[in-house]
Amino acid sequence: MALNRSASICLRLRPAFRALCSVKGSKTTQAERSKRTSIKIYTRTGDKGVSSTFTGERRPKDDAVFEALGATDELTCAIGLAREYCQETGQTFVEELEQVQCFLQDVGSCLATPHSSAKDSHLERTAFDGSAAELLERWIDAHSAELPPLTNFILPSGGKSSTMLHLARATCRRAERRVASIVREKQVDATVAQFLNRLSDYLFTVARHAAVNEGREERIYRRPRT
Repeated sequence: MALNRSASICLRLRPAFRALCSVKGSKTTQAERSKRTSIKIYTRTGDKGVSSTFTGERRPKDDAVFEALGATDELTCAIGLAREYCQETGQTFVEELEQVQCFLQDVGSCLATPHSSAKDSHLERTAFDGSAAELLERWIDAHSAELPPLTNFILPSGGKSSTMLHLARATCRRAERRVASIVREKQVDATVAQFLNRLSDYLFTVARHAAVNEGREERIYRRPRT
């Protein structure tokens, strides 16, 4: 089974996972595959509060790189839950959400390769394609054309699919904030920050789209009475 770029990097970051996949072009028996999948998931290498980047550098787990990685991991989980809700209600953009999750896997690969310790070979494998942001813009434009004009501040609402997408949007903003510092320090390419910035706009747009598709009302901001 061939490994894509992100999968191979995940295997590099989590040594215990290396045995779960076969090398490209190799032939294995069912018994061999079963033996490989019985490998324990834990490695104990992070028990002292440090972990490895893709470049092999050891950093504290609360390092800015791992904060950014953790935030993007939370983001893809939030999108995954939103996608399940959207699939149940027949939303038209479910496949887009899955593609976004795949993009985020590539974002993680890029974040896990800080330039200060990376070789050219590392950077070539983990460079993030800036055209992903352009694809999000095309999706935003297409969905926006089907929505009523936005004339008020809206509250996260409009049904479970819409509200979960708003939660994913807020999670995306946090991931963007975590990434900002390491982009500023030139540890990762600015294309990652650009993608996350555009992704929050996309998630806002499809959250509205989900509410419209389900015939649910979007609640608007009204100044609370005192």
